[in-house]
Amino acid sequence: MRLVTFRRNGGAPTIGALCNGDRSIVAFAEAHGLTGAAPSEWFRDMLAFMDGGDAALDAARALIERTVRGKLGPLVDTGTVELMAPVPVPRSIRDCLSFEKHFRQAREGRLRALVAKAEDPVAAEAELRASGRFEIPKAWYDLPLYYKANRFSVVGTGTDLIMPSYSKEMDYELEFGVFLKGPAKSVRADKARDYIYGYTIFNDMSARDIQSIEVPCGMGPAKSKDFDTGNVMGPCLVTADEIPDPYALRMEVYVNGELRGSGNSRDMYHSFEAMIERMSDHETLHTGEFIASGTVGDGSGVEHDIYLEHGDLIEMTVEKIGMLRNRAIRL
Repeated sequence: MRLVTFRRNGGAPTIGALCNGDRSIVAFAEAHGLTGAAPSEWFRDMLAFMDGGDAALDAARALIERTVRGKLGPLVDTGTVELMAPVPVPRSIRDCLSFEKHFRQAREGRLRALVAKAEDPVAAEAELRASGRFEIPKAWYDLPLYYKANRFSVVGTGTDLIMPSYSKEMDYELEFGVFLKGPAKSVRADKARDYIYGYTIFNDMSARDIQSIEVPCGMGPAKSKDFDTGNVMGPCLVTADEIPDPYALRMEVYVNGELRGSGNSRDMYHSFEAMIERMSDHETLHTGEFIASGTVGDGSGVEHDIYLEHGDLIEMTVEKIGMLRNRAIRL
């Protein structure tokens, strides 16, 4: 299923599933009500639906089939609604860094930026390279490392992304990620696929100039990532059965219609299964928590010294999931 949270005319959020080539939506609570059954807690919101597990999924599949056949009222026209983030407030967000190409190119990009500002660029570059600060640490290859993001700053496709005034180097990051089904504790990687509920696209907006201050202090990222509209997810949550191989997905990002970067999920150095094993070590992971892949190589502006301007339209696509489309705005 391709699950969505949406609202009509600014009303209350509603959950459902895309159908008819994503042109229509089956609204679960409305379709369920037309069966004559008592209201179901499963269809209250996406977290309640996910908590319902396989039983909720089976009930939703039955509603979709009957609605598409015209037995349970009209379908909702996707073009008439506001698509929100599929899970508007995840139970947590953990973001990894699993693409070596991005990590290497982003470090080179920051090094170039520092060198360009130096009085003696040649000497500055030699000093910075000798410091080792811009090499990939060995620990990155050994472990899937991650940080925890602000789960309350999540927005969906179509929402304007407000760039904070304290940053002059705002950047996008093309990622995708998994929502979990739990509880999962001390799960081995070879069993971890069973705990993946589904997939969505993730744009991890980043204030690069602030990040370059925070991270060397060992206390980041913080305000380089934590601001309203900074975590962008959508357009839908695709259940795991729809994507049997998450490591063969083409990923692209466009800015104002220009292809800025492309890659493939096959290049992930650390798999989602390895991430789940690491994160669940002596820690219980719960249904509705989100884990992001990190940025695909060429999936951000910092890798090529290009940052966002007011009004830029960012369009991200991940094969089998769809397109996440937002405009960056400076107030």
